[in-house]
Amino acid sequence: MSAAPAAFAALFAPYTLRSVTIPNRVWMAPMCQYSAEAFGPNAGVAGDWHFAHYTARATGGTGLILQEATAVSPEGRISPYDLGIWNDTQVEALRRITSFVKAQGAVPGIQIAHAGRKASTDRTWKGGRPVGPEAHGWQPVAPSPLPFSEDHPVPHELTVGEIREITRQFAAAAERSLAAGYEVVEIHGAHGYLIGEFLSPHSNRRTDEYGGSFGNRARFALEVVDAVRAVWPEELPLFFRISATDWLEEEGWTGDETVRLAGLLLEHGVDLLDVSTGGLAPHAKIPVGPGFQVPFAARVKAETALPVAAVGLITEPEQAEKILANGEADAVLLGRELLRDPYWARRAAAELGAEIRTPEQYHRSW
Repeated sequence: MSAAPAAFAALFAPYTLRSVTIPNRVWMAPMCQYSAEAFGPNAGVAGDWHFAHYTARATGGTGLILQEATAVSPEGRISPYDLGIWNDTQVEALRRITSFVKAQGAVPGIQIAHAGRKASTDRTWKGGRPVGPEAHGWQPVAPSPLPFSEDHPVPHELTVGEIREITRQFAAAAERSLAAGYEVVEIHGAHGYLIGEFLSPHSNRRTDEYGGSFGNRARFALEVVDAVRAVWPEELPLFFRISATDWLEEEGWTGDETVRLAGLLLEHGVDLLDVSTGGLAPHAKIPVGPGFQVPFAARVKAETALPVAAVGLITEPEQAEKILANGEADAVLLGRELLRDPYWARRAAAELGAEIRTPEQYHRSW
């Protein structure tokens, strides 16, 4: 069953980027599940948990399903248990998910990522501490040999050749994402992972062409965007996730730099900026509260021509609707709320008086 949404419900208006029309503005934020096998031929391969997890949200009415940070290489995983997209075995498993998501009328998207100096850690529910070779871990890499915290190992400082190899890995991951059936690719440049580490002067102390000035610190991000855009079809949208601030008083990435980078990303073929914050420094003081990151998305939307999605403790339908109606963002990304309620979109549609596509098998709920 499909019907036009109520005129006032911006949350349930379709949204088109390039050739892809997303049925509503309720989108699922990428959230790691740490549930793949850690080693062997099936390392990084999606299993039954991933299928059930993502398809439940698609059946629940979410318009865009952005898959968790999916590593472009084994060393790019946050944990040994992360999903990967560096080989064809992983692609085959992911096709099962994308096919079902599309059948529910949702759009499948994937976030491709490299964890940088925050790699090789345990599952979050086991403390998330760094793990070594005895637990299938490895030495992390970074722009500079600066550990994430006193509990983390000193990362290997990437050479220029190694930086270019990782750029090629991002492009290869995008090609595999297309083969796996995804219609949106998001490059993960947020939360203190590798691309964000290059952007921030707090973690990037290089003195070559990848460090120092804003232009040098942004070089890797833009090279990755260019490499991905070169292989990702012209008719499909490309997203970029950013931490709009490191929440540091000194030598951190700032909102001003985010606005500046957003303009460059638009020029390089990015279609939407997914605006988050933080994650680079463990002791940053973050004023967490309902919608606390929305103002950063609103600023990018007001000062650039790049569309944005807002994220961060967006939990209630009226709250989400207001963000869109006020022009603060073009879509909202829900994280923990969709973990609590896979059918949040359906509940929101009922509360806002909008109609939403419902599987025929659920006709009793019409």
